[in-house]
Amino acid sequence: MGAHSRKCDWCGSGTPIVRDMEPVNAEFQYWCEECARALIIKGDPIETYRELDGEPIYGRLLDEHCTLKRFYSFATA
Repeated sequence: MGAHSRKCDWCGSGTPIVRDMEPVNAEFQYWCEECARALIIKGDPIETYRELDGEPIYGRLLDEHCTLKRFYSFATA
């Protein structure tokens, strides 16, 4: 199933923008922009991720909303 045909694993309705490459729970790998923003604001951002559709949306969300000085990894392969 391609990224365009799937929905956010959390809310079940949004279009995923990011995939968690090391999820704690394998049922929650794909996140829409709103749910991903909520994770960051809650203080539980995705640390190893892959942006979907080639757009750095999640990276911008981290820049805008993340105050933690942690290391994040953009998965390239």
